[in-house]
Amino acid sequence: MTAPVREEPCWAPGASPGNAPGNALARATAGAPSARVTGGLTADVAVVGAGLAGLSTAYHLIERDPSLDVVVVDARHPAAGASGRGTGLLGPRVGPAIDRAARRFGPSMARRMYLASVSAVERVVALPEELGAPCGLRAGEQIVATRTASGLASLARQARTYQALGLDVPVLSAATIRERLDVPYHAGLLHRSAATLDPAALSGALAAACAAKGVRFHDDSPLRGMRPGSGDTPTELLFPSGTLRARKAVLAVNAAAGPLGLPVGTVLPLQVHAIATAPLGPEARAALGGATGTSLVDSMSLAPYFRLTHDGRLVVGGGRAVHLPGLRADRAAALRTATWTWLEERLRLLHPGLAEVPVTHRWSGQIGMTTDDLPVVGRVGGHPDVWYIGGCCGHGLAMSVAHGSHVAESLVEDPSANRGPADYPWHRDRAPRVPLTARPARGLLRAYLSGMDREARRTP
Repeated sequence: MTAPVREEPCWAPGASPGNAPGNALARATAGAPSARVTGGLTADVAVVGAGLAGLSTAYHLIERDPSLDVVVVDARHPAAGASGRGTGLLGPRVGPAIDRAARRFGPSMARRMYLASVSAVERVVALPEELGAPCGLRAGEQIVATRTASGLASLARQARTYQALGLDVPVLSAATIRERLDVPYHAGLLHRSAATLDPAALSGALAAACAAKGVRFHDDSPLRGMRPGSGDTPTELLFPSGTLRARKAVLAVNAAAGPLGLPVGTVLPLQVHAIATAPLGPEARAALGGATGTSLVDSMSLAPYFRLTHDGRLVVGGGRAVHLPGLRADRAAALRTATWTWLEERLRLLHPGLAEVPVTHRWSGQIGMTTDDLPVVGRVGGHPDVWYIGGCCGHGLAMSVAHGSHVAESLVEDPSANRGPADYPWHRDRAPRVPLTARPARGLLRAYLSGMDREARRTP
């Protein structure tokens, strides 16, 4: 009898008894259950959102100034959102593709943006050892590859730009891809600074490190509103059962910015999907990066990408992205099932050794997308002591940690910090605004999602 497919990530606590990294979040938080926000609480700094961005902010704050009273509040619990439901690919990318970044921001800034994302990857790779938790980390390379004519043209433009900017991103032929991964792609670009890991375990390790240094946690407390402070008046955060007053606040709430009415532009909540197999046999594991830790991302938007876990499962993500607000529950469920089915069909085509391997887990998670592909890391409504982080556009594993470090540095105003030259394009207070309540805007959104969907489904 075939076991039912679990609708949760393969590293979720309890999803796989032998998956030690997957249970790290449960172990990290089991000893100190967090109460809801009740009554009137106070803090030096309040961080709303216990995903990677919020936890990174709290971690770097307390590292820089151990005297701070820091409180982290989440609507559910640490890593309940995208940070625990990603696919664990860690690679260099922030904002638009390098050729488009060079056209929009100039060659010098495009180069700085790429190097910033490389530094973000290297920082996350170092974190598990720093935190004393393995987090399922597998260092390796990442290939951005294609099997379509339009993909080849896109990669050629990017390759020329990388070369012109003096960046080490080699071009791979079909044969050189096969030397690393035995999959039928025509060409690719090789990113040497990359890795894969268990995102829930990394979140759990950050939460445990924060708790060990005195950071207080409150769960099951969705933010309902905010009264920004002014001068000596603290900011007041409103929750269903109480309030939290803090001198400074960080709203690491990603796409929840819209429902909260935060003036940060439009950060679209899109639901993305993934599946995972049972542990592969030795031959399939070796063919798909078992020895090298290489992962592969298809260059076409939302086309399949894959990686091996530490215990030899293949995780495959991509496919249709769904904008859930206003969608009927039955329609949303049908779209999830259709996307999971499509991902499994593509999985079977990657390698002969995957023809019969069972799919044991499937899940979806919400990411925040902006219409210009750039995150938003800046102050809310001009208030100097209230910050927002969100809109990583599917590239949040490394950049969320970097954003948290940047905000922590800004909040403590460390005069000895070397902040470098001018800020990056994502250090901004708001993204472009799209009025999603208007009928024309909804049509544009549907066209945008349909275009990404068609592009993904052209991949054979």
